This record gives sequence, structure tokens and C-alpha cells, in this order.
Amino acid sequence: MVKNRNDASFPARRLLVKVLLLVITGGLLWRAVDLQHTDKAFLKGQGEARHLRVVAIPAHRGKVLDRNGDPLAISTPVDSVWANPRELAGEPGRWPELTRLLGLDPTQLARIAKQRGEREFVYLKRHLAPQLAGKVEQAGVPGVYLQREYRRYYPLGEVAAHVVGFTNVDDIGQEGMELAFDERLRGIGGAHRVLRDRLGRIVEEVESIRSPKAGGDLVLSLDRRVQYLAYRALLGAVKRHKARGGSVVVLESRTGEVLAMVNQPAYNPNKRADRVSSRYRNRAVTDVFEPGSAIKPFTIAAALESGRFKVGSKVDTNPGMLKIGKYTVRDPRNYGLIDMSTLMQKSSNVGATRLALALEPRELWQVLTRVGFGSDTGSGFPGEVEGVLTHYFDWGNIHRANLSFGYGLSVSALQLAQAYTVLANDGRFVRVSFERIDRPVEGVPVMGRANARSLRKMLESVVDPEGTGQRARVAGYRVGGKTGTVRKSITGGYAEDRYKAVFAGIAPITRPRLVVVVVIDEPGGEEYYGGQVAAPVYAEIMARTMRVLGVPPDDPSMIENKADFGPAPAGTTHWAYAPNAALASQAPDGVVQ
Repeated sequence: MVKNRNDASFPARRLLVKVLLLVITGGLLWRAVDLQHTDKAFLKGQGEARHLRVVAIPAHRGKVLDRNGDPLAISTPVDSVWANPRELAGEPGRWPELTRLLGLDPTQLARIAKQRGEREFVYLKRHLAPQLAGKVEQAGVPGVYLQREYRRYYPLGEVAAHVVGFTNVDDIGQEGMELAFDERLRGIGGAHRVLRDRLGRIVEEVESIRSPKAGGDLVLSLDRRVQYLAYRALLGAVKRHKARGGSVVVLESRTGEVLAMVNQPAYNPNKRADRVSSRYRNRAVTDVFEPGSAIKPFTIAAALESGRFKVGSKVDTNPGMLKIGKYTVRDPRNYGLIDMSTLMQKSSNVGATRLALALEPRELWQVLTRVGFGSDTGSGFPGEVEGVLTHYFDWGNIHRANLSFGYGLSVSALQLAQAYTVLANDGRFVRVSFERIDRPVEGVPVMGRANARSLRKMLESVVDPEGTGQRARVAGYRVGGKTGTVRKSITGGYAEDRYKAVFAGIAPITRPRLVVVVVIDEPGGEEYYGGQVAAPVYAEIMARTMRVLGVPPDDPSMIENKADFGPAPAGTTHWAYAPNAALASQAPDGVVQ
């Protein structure tokens, strides 16, 4: 038998194979040990690049509170849905389920997956309701995840919307106090590094990079009780008189704090669809109007401050009209020779004009500017306007006449309220504030104390049965104010059938605490005078507010003589004098055209 020569080499080949296998195995083991212990940075970096992420931690926005600590704006945690377009594009079969849950257009989702494939993060829907967020999480659609955020909630809704304002979807202030104090309210977001699994779920928090810092709280001067009372009274008046809109401002006269500020039409900041630009501006601060006869207390103040007139000085209004060149100023009837108090009570345009023409233009201009007309109130409210008060160098006799009874200048409701605090504070001017003030406010003297007190008594005569503001009376309290019925300006002059009804008042007269200004824009129907439309709103707000704030009555005799009062308006707790012929004799504030 012949022996195969290859048989002798077989053991050698087998040994060679074994040696090669051992070498390869050893090399693999060595490489594994090297990667796991010696040179692990590469694999770790690759793993982290795929699964380690830095996740932002939203900061809690500060609360907005009323003066008593009740919430006006708070942030609540919610979930938002986001997607990784590259992952989402690989699961088209799950898209119908996702679009049905989120209410999305299928073409919109397809466009996101196609056009934003290079991105890793795209929001699908922000601020989901908790139940919906739970359904999205249970669905487990690949590439779709939840992220915790905060949503702003406003407990009073539209009642305080114009003051508080609102934030956008990213919790950044857009209007009102939310915008004015955005830097204080907005917190500083944090961040942490997390490990996600292949489904994008966080499985481990690796480290904290930066802790979130919550925003600071803001305590406003508003009293939510007074705010609600003002809102309800204004809304009722606008509906009752079929008006275009209106504004109310309630100030704490001693400090200038805004206790309430409301406007109509309003909006609900909790409903994003309700945020229409024409409705969410704060008209009491951003819109101006000619104040009409509500300015007459300051015309009289200028006369008293000049030293040439006294409270008992007589003004000749005969024969109930006054020609200035080719123009004529008229009163509803001839009041004859009247004193300052009667001028105020009857709202005589002729009397106011005679005072203005007897003064140096500078004297009237100084009083008007010192009480705040022609400049903003310094409240810091976004969009606040200064109004218009031209310099006295530009005044002619016609302009002085118009100015004496509230035409030829423009003011905001807030400016008008601030000016009346000068009369309430014995001639001291205080700045308006939307923040709560916890210290005494001195104010700046801009008018003689005796003159301011005399003017308050004149304002009280306006609400007497013979005055134009009798419907402003409040049972148990001495109140005073001034009516205004202003023709609205149009191209080429003033409208004959479009008005603003105004009432500005102070209470209690003995120790003033509150100033209230009511403006009703274009009241419809037969009643449109300030004494008919705005004065009852003032009375309703003032009566209830003084009870809420515990202001003691300063005229208890009025409660005992209820027979002097007509029936209380529906839904109110105050009495008002019944209408009589004095109201019928009113006429809109005149204007020299």
C-alpha cells in the first residue's frame, strides 16, 4: 500500500489552524478588554451621541396676585407633543392614529416628516389637556414624545384681562402687567443631561447642568372684589344703553393705587381664539377722548388759584349765550348771575368760558398741566398715551373757550381719574400705581388746600336734586362729581348724534378714599347724557365698593330719609334720586365750532 505524502503534513496544518484561531480569539478578547477598560471613550461617545441628550427644564413663571394675595395669573404644568421627523417618517402607518388624537391635518404631518427631516425636534401641538396627553403617551407612536411645559391660567377671565394681560404659548408676556413686568415674572430655565432609550423615553438622569429658577411674584394694587363690582356695573350699563363700549377706573385717592380698571368690550385671556386685537387693548389707558364738562372743576380751580376769584365770586351768564367773534357758546337756559358753586352744579358753558377768558392763558394751562393733563400718568402700563394739551402760546380766544368746558384737549380715563385725586387729596398730586403700595404717599402740592376743599363741596352740589349728577347719589355717603356729555369728533367737526357720557367723582366728601371715572362710548336710545348714563354706574360701583372696603358712612341721615329716593335699579343695593325735570333740561356740553 502506497502512503499519501500529505498525511504527514495534516497534524501540522491542524496545529496551524488552532494557533490561528487562538491568535484571533486572543486578539478579540484583548480588543474587548481594551475598549471596555483602556480605550472606552470612543464607544461611550458613540453611545452618548445616540442616546444622551440635554433636556431643558422650564422655569415656573411668577404669580400675579391682587392686593389681598388672591391669584390673578398662575402657571400650571402641562404636556406638549413633539416629534423627531426622521423617526416619524419611518412609521407612516401610525400617522392616522396620531392625526386623529391631535386633530392635525394629515397633509400637515406628511409635510413635517418630509420637509423637516434634517431636524430632530418639531412641536406638533402645545399645551395639551391632561387626558389627551395620556392618550398620546399610551399610543406610543415612534418618534413622538411629550415634554413638560407651563401654561398660564387667569382665574378671573375677562374680568381683569385688560389689566393683567396675557402671555404667548412660550409663556412670554404680551399685554398688560404680564408684559410690563415680564422680566420679573419670567423665570430662568434649567437644563439636565438624560439618557433616552430607543423609543425616546428618559431612562436615567445623568447629571444636572443648571437648576431652574422660578420667576418672582407680582402683587398688584387691584382688589378683585372691586374689580368684579366695576366689571358687572359697566357690562350692565353697556348692554342696557346699547353702547359701543365703555371704561371704568377706580383709584385709591390717597395713594394713587388702581383698585379696579375695566373696559367693554372685553376678552377671555384663557381662550386664545378670543384674543382679538380690537378687544384686548386697555382703552382706559390707551384711548383718549375730549372730557367735556368733567374738566370744569379745573377751570374753576384755575380761577381760584389766580387769586382774582373767590368761591363766592359772581359770574354773569346773561343772556344764556356768549358770542366770540362769529361763534356762539350756549347754555340750556339763562342762569343769570351765578356763583362758582352754581356754575358747577348747572354745568354752565357760558360761565366757564367767561372764567377762562378772564384768566391769563398761562394760568389755566399751569393748573391743567399740574394735575397731569398732557403727560402720561407714570404708571408704566404698556401703550399708555399722554393725551393732548397744546401749549398756551397757541391758544386763541376760541380755543380758550372750548378748553374751559372740555374740548380742544384729549385725556384718557386714567388721566382724568388721576386729576380728580388732586381734589380728593387737598391739592396734592400723587402718581398712579398698578402695584400695591405699603407705605404712606405724601404727594406733591399743586393746588391750594382750601381751594381743593371748596371744589369738593361744589362737586357735592352737582349730585343734589337740582344738579346734573343727581343719579350719582349714594345712600349713607356724601359724594360729589361732575358729569360730561361730549359730542364725538368726526371729519369736519362734531357728530350730532354720537356721544361719550362721562362721570368723574369722589367719595366720601368728608374724608375722600375713592375716585371713580366712568366713560360710556356712544350710548344708544333716548338717554345719552352723562348724568343719565354714567352717573348711575358711578353710584352702583361706589356704593358697593365702600361697603366692601369698610368705609364708614359720613351721612347717615340719607339712610333715614329713604322717601327722598326712588326705587333702586334692578340688581343694585343703593338708592338713586328718581328722574325729574332737572335731567330733561340738560344739554350736551357745548362746543364752539
